Amino acid sequence: MKLTGNERILVLKPSSLGDIVHTLPVVNAIRRTFPDVAIDWLANTEWCPLLEGSPILDRVIPFPRREFRGVSGLFRAKSWAQRELRKDPYDLALDFQGLLRSGLLARLSKARNVWGFSNAREGAHLLYGNSICVQDWKEKHAVERNCELVQMLGIETPPIEFPLPEGDPVSIPEDQTDRAVILHPFSRGAGKSLSVGEVINLCRQLEPHPVWLVGRAELEGAHAWPDNVVNLVNKTSIPQLIHLLRRATWTISVDSGPMHLAAAVSDRVLSIHTWSNPATVGPWRPNAFAWRYGKILSVDEIRAANFVERRDLKGHFESRERLLDPVDIAALAEFIKEKLAP
Repeated sequence: MKLTGNERILVLKPSSLGDIVHTLPVVNAIRRTFPDVAIDWLANTEWCPLLEGSPILDRVIPFPRREFRGVSGLFRAKSWAQRELRKDPYDLALDFQGLLRSGLLARLSKARNVWGFSNAREGAHLLYGNSICVQDWKEKHAVERNCELVQMLGIETPPIEFPLPEGDPVSIPEDQTDRAVILHPFSRGAGKSLSVGEVINLCRQLEPHPVWLVGRAELEGAHAWPDNVVNLVNKTSIPQLIHLLRRATWTISVDSGPMHLAAAVSDRVLSIHTWSNPATVGPWRPNAFAWRYGKILSVDEIRAANFVERRDLKGHFESRERLLDPVDIAALAEFIKEKLAP
């Protein structure tokens, strides 16, 4: 299928935060190539603030995923899709999620054409009218995979751009703003989160630079954070986080959605990887940095074959009292302090 620029397009990428960020460049490429095409994006309700008001979209469709759990939820989801996705017929549905749920939603939209990846999981590819096979899927970054799908529609993707809002301001004490570092140490993924002790150690080693501690976490009890820490854990919205990431001089983050958000607005990012492959799920920008196996490398130095994903080590890292050795924490702090030096 070749687009003419008059189509109505449904983008399906409901979650997660990082995955939505990785899809922004290709949707931006569609909009740049065909400014008059109508583009709607279906996203889980909690991620809609990332897309609302975006100039590349005509409509953001909140998908209340949590309301459709269990077997009965499938029937409720069908009714929801028939009501919400058929108001105006779509010419094309693009499933970037590649799961059974997103494939079903694409079909339920009654779009005239449904495109996705033949590499999709859970049999989703059987629901597409057209699918493309991405060669070396496991060695390519998600941004590269998404680019291949829209290239099959005759759309050139370079340059890669991440159209994100400026974000909502957050008040930070004036004495905690000079050459500040954002630290995002917690992740929902198994074997990825730093312990509170590791966070405290890293923040102390980053002194005297201010550290803005961000993210979501269930922390038991009160913690004596070092004096250079501004504790914003569980205290920011997505728009506020975007604003902070734009203001910070550097960002240190475990492999997580906020890390990808940081890498979308800046190349001053250092991501921490345990079992995941930084070549495929690390920062996109070539001048950003990633840590794994005790090494800090720029993204353009990383090769997927040298950092094979080790899902079998999830339990190993999750069961450890600490994710990093003290020498690794010292190396991370030294690297950032060198970057912050006048």
